[in-house]
Amino acid sequence: MDDTILRVDDIQKFYGNKGNLTKAVDHISFSVRKGEFLGIMGSSGSGKTTLLNCISTIDTVTSGHIYVEGKDITTLHGSQLADFRGKKLGFIFQDFNLLDTLTAYENISLALSIAGTKPSEIQKCVPQIAKALNIQEVLNKYPYQVSGGQKQLISFARTLLSDPKILVLDEATSSIDARTEKLLQQGLQRLLVGRTSFIIAHRLSTIKNCDKIMYIDNKGIAECGTHDQLIAKKGEYYKLYTAQHMDE
Repeated sequence: MDDTILRVDDIQKFYGNKGNLTKAVDHISFSVRKGEFLGIMGSSGSGKTTLLNCISTIDTVTSGHIYVEGKDITTLHGSQLADFRGKKLGFIFQDFNLLDTLTAYENISLALSIAGTKPSEIQKCVPQIAKALNIQEVLNKYPYQVSGGQKQLISFARTLLSDPKILVLDEATSSIDARTEKLLQQGLQRLLVGRTSFIIAHRLSTIKNCDKIMYIDNKGIAECGTHDQLIAKKGEYYKLYTAQHMDE
């Protein structure tokens, strides 16, 4: 049985015009199984964020195709595109996108309220996910009353409660200190079980436990494998790993 949930088929992305073309993504192809956690790393300007933006339909491909559950999402428009974004996709950005006039509890439950979820179900779900992410003590506080790391955890909780088929995290741990990141990793290990997820991160501690890691350069996918496989290969990922450990 084929459990592929996403297939990226030879996509390219160009910016600019004929006189000044910039290639952001160069002939990228890969597939992801249902429930797989994929980490994406690479040098600056290698197209990591552009790749995720194309997968999440924030940006459009110049050529190639992206299939989610067998459906070509590069052909979606209007209500079909809105439906995909609303029901299939969860995107967690570097910034928090929280509403300052709502408490943490209200920010987390907002998507459920809009979707018409019963109040009794919301009252059950929000404390559960807050406990999993160790933010239950800030549920009655407003965004200006909590730390940057806690704000990011609140945004994680809000997105996960919408139960997306695919979760995309773009440098979502960049504003979190080491202690908060450790708490987040512990929570995500439980919450992301069975959920297809992508993460871009500079810290190896964030992605070393991913099921698969892709290292991208300006020519495409340079390396792909588990953390141990890429360390043994002693290529670009190994160099980055060694450099980060020397800086610690």
